[in-house]
This record gives sequence, C-alpha cells and structure tokens, in this order.
Amino acid sequence: MRLTCLAYFTATLLLGLASCPAQQRDAGWPDPRPLGREFKTYAPPARPPVSTASQEVKEPTGVITLRDALALALMQSPELAAFSWEVRAGEARTLQAKLPPNPELGVSVENFGNTALEGTDGVTTTVQLSQLVLLGGKLRKRTRVAALERDLAGWDYEAKRLDVLTDVTKAFVEVVASQERLAVTEELVRLAEQVHAMTGERVKAGKVSPVEETKAKVTLSTTRIERERAQRALDGARKRLATTWGGSAPTFSRAEGRIFEIAPIPSARELADAISQNPDIARWATEMEQRRATVKLEDAKAVPDVTVNAGVRQFNQADDTAAILGVSIPLPVFDRNQGGRQEARDKLAKAEHERKAATLRVLTTLAEAYQALSSAFVEATSLKNEVLPGAQSAFEAENEGFRLGKFGYLDVLDAQRTFFEARSKYIESLASYHKAVADVERLIGDRLESVIGKPEPK
Repeated sequence: MRLTCLAYFTATLLLGLASCPAQQRDAGWPDPRPLGREFKTYAPPARPPVSTASQEVKEPTGVITLRDALALALMQSPELAAFSWEVRAGEARTLQAKLPPNPELGVSVENFGNTALEGTDGVTTTVQLSQLVLLGGKLRKRTRVAALERDLAGWDYEAKRLDVLTDVTKAFVEVVASQERLAVTEELVRLAEQVHAMTGERVKAGKVSPVEETKAKVTLSTTRIERERAQRALDGARKRLATTWGGSAPTFSRAEGRIFEIAPIPSARELADAISQNPDIARWATEMEQRRATVKLEDAKAVPDVTVNAGVRQFNQADDTAAILGVSIPLPVFDRNQGGRQEARDKLAKAEHERKAATLRVLTTLAEAYQALSSAFVEATSLKNEVLPGAQSAFEAENEGFRLGKFGYLDVLDAQRTFFEARSKYIESLASYHKAVADVERLIGDRLESVIGKPEPK
C-alpha cells in the first residue's frame, strides 16, 4: 500500500516537472530579397512526408518564357529544396534547445536478503527523484544560440534562392542565344545552297571555271557542319536549362525571350551602394549576433548547475516513512570552462575579419561583373548601330552583283563571311550582356533598373 503511495507521489511530481514548450515553426525564413520576390518558392511542410520518394518533375511543354522557367525552378529545384530542409532542421534544433533536462527516478532497496532479519522486516525502500537545475540562464542562452543558427540557415536558403534565379536566367539566355545561332547557320546554309546552284549553272554555261563550283560545294559542306554543331549546342543548352528545375529530358518546343532588348546600365557607384541587399553580406548581422550569443552561453557554462533530490524512504521494520531532500553542487575548482569561453571569443574576433573579407569579396566580384556588363553593353550597341548595317548593306550588294554576274564568287564569299560573323558576334554580345545582368542582379539582390537614378545614401 505504501509503495503504491510512493509511486503515485513520484508520478505526480514527474507530471508537475514535465513541460514541453510549443514548437515555433516558420521562424527561420528571412524576408526575401526584392529579386524574384514575386515568385512562389518551395518551402517544406512543418513535418516531413512519410514517403521519401521524390515527386515527379513537371516538365513544361510548348513555348516557355523566362518567367515560366523561373517559377518552375523555384518550386522544383532539388538544390533549393535541400537548403529549405536545413532550415526545418534548425527549427527542430531550436525546439530541442528549449527543453530542460529530464528528471531522474531512482529506486533503491537496502538490507535486502539480510539473513539476520526475518523476511522483509528490515528492508528499507527509497524512491528518489533528481532534477538538474540549469543556472546562469543556460537554457535561455542556448535557445538563443540555436535560434540564431536557424536564422543563418535561412540566410543560406535565401542565398541559394538567388543562385537558382541566376542559374535559370543564364541557362535560359543560353538557350535563346543558341536558337538564334542555329537560325543564323540555317540561313547561311540556304544561301550557300543558292550560291552553289547558281555557280553550277554558270559553270554549265561556260561563264566560270569548274573550280568555282568546287569552292561553292566546299563552302556548302562547311556551313552544314556548322549547322549540326549549332544544333548540338542547342540540345545541350536545353538540357542544362531543364536540370535547373530537376528535369533531365526537356519537352518544351522553344524558349521565347527578349534577347535583343538591352537597356542602359547604372553606374558602378550606384551598384556598390546597393550591395546591402546581398544575402552573403546581410547574413553577417545575424552571424555576429550568433557569435556574441555563443560567448554569453560559454560564460554561463562557468556557473555550476545544481542537482535537487527529493523522495521518500520506507522503513518496513519500524513501519514508518521519511521524506528525503538533498542538493548537490559541483565545485568549479579545475574546470570553469576556460577553454570554451576563450574559443568563443576567438571565433567572435575571427568573425569580424570574415565579415570584412566577405564584403570585400562581394565588392570585387561586383566590380568584375560590372566590367563584363559594361563591355558587353558597349559591344552590343556598337555592333547593332555601326557594324551590322554596313555589313548587311555590303552583303546584299555583293550578292545581287554575283547574281547578275558582276562579281566573282570570292567577293560574295568574303561579304557573306563578314556579315554572318558580325551577326554571330552580335548574338554573343547580347548573350554576354544578359548573363552579366543576371550576375550583377544576384550580387545586389534586386533588379538592375531599380537602382538606376536612386539618390546616394547620406
């Protein structure tokens, strides 16, 4: 009967001590940067699914735009999904950090089997409950450290989101550029076929040497090889774009983008003033706070914790019960967490230098990206306004003159080569421009047009 009472007392005490704080979800996701904020992004459920099998990737069909590709990749990118689950893991670690130590239940029986005593008359039964009490604010401080680590995982997720946006944009630009290159080579093949046919007719008429027909045939074969090469390059670009949303075999028919549209670029100073939106820099405010919180936690570990014991003891021989209370405190004679405290301070000092290095690294990368953007802009503008019109005019004049028999094949071939090389360079410069725009927007975390004309910070 008394043992039943002891068990009831212990269970009541355990229920009174047990407490489970509510788990807070979705607290580790930072506000998204302006770049791509309008798109819905994959976020994992509060609890992982029962089945770990990967979901089927939805492949787009028909004509695909850049917005379609971005929306698809942000929802289906396996890399982005992996980073999002790390944020969920950080939320779980924060929950665990909030939990106090479990109480310990101890039961001991003394004088059991003593031959000097008859039966169980001399048995003494002790039921004891021990609870470690964390002092120095350790529970609160370690929860704070875990929450900040969760927030850092959120910043890593945001950085990966911008990486996905950039990768998709550049892959999409490459597909559109490859389509244009293929169109140029197909047009070049058609022209080579026409020239070959005209040359053959002129050879039959005895107006030119058969060597001219041989040259035209060689040129036709070369252009057909270039067309096959352009087709293979397009196939590779399409597959690279599909991998950004987790696909392997692209099913879309064509990528439709405004690759021929370019806009004035902001100044280097305007871009440098906008890098605060970069998550690789913005995260360091949280990083420094987490390092300082770690210092406070390590300082708190120098405060010894207290173990409180409470229970009851049953004396069978005297048919009596006594309460037991006890406290144990470790003496911080040797271990006062000296190493842990010093390590935390060293890492805080290290973080100050890492923060400066990260800022300089972003500024250097931005300067390089801006140089590439500026060069591509100037090249594309010059080719469009100066080179292409002249090359096209000369090509059309030479082609018409050849048709009328005024010019030789070599003259046409030279004008044709000059014109199509200019067109190819123009496409390359446009692709370089749009890819550089994507790189710069990743670094500033915003659209390029949003920083043009902004007043300088005072």
